[in-house]
Parts: sequence; structure tokens; C-alpha cells
Amino acid sequence: MGSGPGGLQISYSLSRLGVRHAVISADESAGGMFRRWPFFQRLLSWTKPYAPFERGTREYERYDWNSLLPIEREHAALMTTIMDGSSYYPSRPEMERNLATFAERTGVAVRFGCRWTATRRDGDRWVLETTDGEFRCQVPVFAVGVSQPWRPQIPGIEDVPHYADTRPAETYAGRRVFIIGKENSGFELATGLLQWAKQIVLASPSPAKLSINTRSLVGVRARYVQPYEDHVLAGGVIVLDASIERIERREGHFHVHTRKADAASDLVFEVDDVIAATGFTSPIQDLPNLGVATVGRNKLPAQTPFWESSTVPGVYFGGTIHQASPGLRKHGIPSNSGGVNGHRYNGRILARHIAAKHFEVSPERPVISRAELVSFLLTEATNAPELWHQKAYLARVIVRDDKRGIVDDGVQPLQHVLDTGGANSVAITLEENAAGEIYPVLYTCRDGATSEHPLPTNALHDFRTSEHEKAVIAAVEGVLL
Repeated sequence: MGSGPGGLQISYSLSRLGVRHAVISADESAGGMFRRWPFFQRLLSWTKPYAPFERGTREYERYDWNSLLPIEREHAALMTTIMDGSSYYPSRPEMERNLATFAERTGVAVRFGCRWTATRRDGDRWVLETTDGEFRCQVPVFAVGVSQPWRPQIPGIEDVPHYADTRPAETYAGRRVFIIGKENSGFELATGLLQWAKQIVLASPSPAKLSINTRSLVGVRARYVQPYEDHVLAGGVIVLDASIERIERREGHFHVHTRKADAASDLVFEVDDVIAATGFTSPIQDLPNLGVATVGRNKLPAQTPFWESSTVPGVYFGGTIHQASPGLRKHGIPSNSGGVNGHRYNGRILARHIAAKHFEVSPERPVISRAELVSFLLTEATNAPELWHQKAYLARVIVRDDKRGIVDDGVQPLQHVLDTGGANSVAITLEENAAGEIYPVLYTCRDGATSEHPLPTNALHDFRTSEHEKAVIAAVEGVLL
């Protein structure tokens, strides 16, 4: 497993379930990637020191996107003890210290200076070859991140640096800079270079999406909108919807040939620097040779709803790689698995799934009284951080057990719940539509037939109202009640 936040969360969760495991570090520290990126220091994920709930509580996690999830509450909300108070966006050194502190205080077994180099099968075991010897395991979980620079096939792009190799900002003073890509990394660079560069061009075939317009985390975050405003006001930034046809290096500068979607001829830019802000892929080494299929432009491993390789059973993935298990994408909104705030919950669910499926460790399944059921469901919809951070992706599942009654079956991937059907059950999740309205949805399964029950929205996002109670009772009648 990798040693980034995904690997730490899964390792910690497995250890608390009594499953023996090994964590293999591919970096020099638990927060290796945060030693380099984001280039201009501040993360896009926030931690609010002052929120409607007490720090360290489960409800507070909704406002703290960067701390990992402990069982011992004294180790919760560690990020708030590390940030210097100058911003509610942690700096990358603060994030690194947050992860290292979590590993130290919770006793996660991290082996440093150990790089995974190859993989093979040996009977019913997997063998991971590393620079520190071989490790054998029954179930490997690869949480190696999405940190390997990726470039599209554009003639000449091999001659320009990737985002990962951006120079210090002051070295771009007075220069014309062409940035390939109009997602967060491209706009981050443009924001940081505004005071230095003479001119900045951001280009890609598709129009830039802004999170404030999509009403979600899809698109360029509000922190990086300044270059877009500069473009709108004609202040020196050009945001161009065009394909990059080729890049030519000529006597100390570059000619970037572009083609707009609505034009029949090239538009050529002569610039001093080109930066490929074209994204990252996952360093999964030789796994494709062992049959692990990949999907999408960035070739991430194809996964089941429980983050298992869709082509090689028994191989699992963790951390930011989970974004390749997209879920239902209702209303076009993907999961938040590319960030710590999303995949930390996936990791805890994955640990529980592996413990039950491969090691016969049964998870706790508390009984809920009939009198408490409606209140429990609506309180989850109002406060559960798993549902708020992973809308229409994770759901709280309640089942009817013939022997025990109404049972809490924990948080599960919504797609898995809907795919399997089965026993009488109710799953509650949160959804957000194109208008930005957030509301609970109940999915009921009765004798194998699934029904969907959207509940009313609420301006204060408090769903514990009499209107919602009546809607829940009507939905679960005959299923759980």
C-alpha cells in the first residue's frame, strides 16, 4: 500500500478491525506528495477551526476536509492543531505534518524508504517486490495516489515542462506564458503568475467550468477565478477554447499552433514558456501486465463499487485512485474521491469490506428501535459527514433482520446497494441537482424491488422537520415498519 492519506486511512482502519497488514512507503514521508504540490502552497480543501459543531465530533468532520478518521476521538481533527490561523486552507507543509502526526499518534505501521518495484502471484498469495525485500500478502491494497505526470499526445509537448516541473514564479517575470489545460492546476499556475508574467494564455478544447457555476466541486474552484476575470476584462490573460495542434521550439521561444472549434485555420502564439498542466495518472507499475484494466484519459484502474479491480479479483485500490470508481454520477456530479474529504470514508468502508470478505471479521451492526428509526434517518441526512462529502455516492443502509429486527448496516457505496437489491432495506443519501438544491433521497428495497423517494429540500439543510418525518414514514412503511 502507499503511504499517502489513502494508505494511512486504510491501514489504520484495518488495524482497528484486527487485520494484519503492511504499509509500504514509496516516499520519504507519509505526506510525500504534499512536499511538492500544490505549487503555490495552499490546498483547495478547507478546515474550519470554528464550526457549528465541536471539534473532534463526527458532525464536525463536515467542516474539516483534511483530517483523517480515527476511532479514538482524541486523535480527531488534528489539522486544527497544526494550522497557523492565517487561512482556512492548509498549506502543503501543514498537510504533511497533519498526516505524519496522525501516523505517529495512532501507531500506523509505516515502512519508510521502501519503494514498490514489481508484483507477482505465488499460489494464493501476492508478492510485492520492493527495494527493502519481498512482502507477501493475501489482499494487496494499492494506495499509491494519482501523482505521476500525464501528457496528451501532442507533437512537441515532450519539449515543455509539466506542471510538476514548474520553475519558481519569479523566473517568469516579464515573460509570455502558454498554459495547456484549463482545470484547477492550470488556473492555479495562472493565479500565481499573474503578478509576474507579461501575458498568460490558458487553452484546451473544452470551455472552462467554474465551480460557482456548476454549484459543485466540478470545475475551477473560486480561489482560482481571478485569471478568468482578468480574461473577461481584457487585462492580459487569454482563456482560449481550442485544441493544441503542435508545439515548435524556435530560437529560445515557442510557437504554439492552436485550432479553435469554430475556425478553419490555426491561431499561432509565440511565447517564451509553455507549461503542460495536463493532469496526472497513477503509478501502478506492472499491474496492467497482470491483467488490471485501466479506464479514461488518465488510465486509472477500472474498479467495482467496492474499489476492487474489475478485471483482477482480490486486488484493491485506495486513496485518490478511487475517483475511477465513479458511482452513479446523478445529475452529472462525480464523487469527491479525488480529495481526502471523500476517499477517507471510502477507505474506512473498504477496510470493513476486506475484513468481512477475506478475513471473516464481522462488523458491528447495531439494532435500531422502531421508535428511533425515523429520527435516526433524518439526523443522518442532516449531519452525517459521509453523506455530505460523498453525495449520491455513499449511503447509510438500514436492513430488516428476521431475528434481530431493524439493523444499522453501516455506510456503503450507493451503487452497490442498488445493484444487489435483496433483503428489505432502506438506504438514505444526499443528492444535489443542477439547480444546486440539496435534499435527501431514500431508496427502499422490498422483496427485490427498489423504489426511489426524493424528500423535500430545506433552506437551512435541516431535514428533521415534521414534513420530512411524514415522507420517511410513508416511504419505509411495509419495508422496515
